Amino acid sequence: MPFRQWLRSANFAIEGILHAAKTQRHIRYHFFSAAAVLLLSYILGVSRIEFVIIALSVIAVLLAEMFNTAIEAIVDIVCPGHDDKARVAKDISAGAVLVTSFGVAVIGYIILFPYLRDSFSRGLHVTKHSDEEIALIAFIIVIILVVITKAYFGRGIPLRGGMPSGHAALAFSIWVATTYITENFIVSLLSFIVAVIIAQSRVITKAHTVWEVILGSLMGAAVTFLLFRLFS
Repeated sequence: MPFRQWLRSANFAIEGILHAAKTQRHIRYHFFSAAAVLLLSYILGVSRIEFVIIALSVIAVLLAEMFNTAIEAIVDIVCPGHDDKARVAKDISAGAVLVTSFGVAVIGYIILFPYLRDSFSRGLHVTKHSDEEIALIAFIIVIILVVITKAYFGRGIPLRGGMPSGHAALAFSIWVATTYITENFIVSLLSFIVAVIIAQSRVITKAHTVWEVILGSLMGAAVTFLLFRLFS
């Protein structure tokens, strides 16, 4: 079925992301940095266009680092021994990461410095956002935390197994966001029941242990709750 084929392809793609995060500490640093920069942008209240530029810049750094990892793996397969041309290929791919990172650092400085300067002169003020915007950043932060945590524990595949359960984390993140956005008890209850069913299905299918599901659920709910308390 097309959906099952798409899900399998998505699993392979996410596995590639997790493998890169597991084996390359620089990619883990970039994921941490991505979460920190996005949260800082929300706190400082950058404009939407500036936020889009920052988000695209973050994506560019992650892509460059992942391409570098893929090129290094290919070079190691083609030239398992020492070879000057292989070294040049790796150096160039690493240089591409450096150029991208430097360019993104300049962009970040140009956009964020005026906001940071104002914060130092007037005092730090957390900018408030709409519930929909908070739900979006919560979704992104939860995904990043799931990737980092799975990479840290180093077992399981992205859509099946590993600590924590990404499905449970996202399901309970959506439940908390839905509760804040709708402020409706019935809708909140229904979304909570759906989240519980999703979490329970991960245990029934033996994709995750009970603790992996519980910790994933707590991660998704807690992070989303804290972000709504901070920005709403």
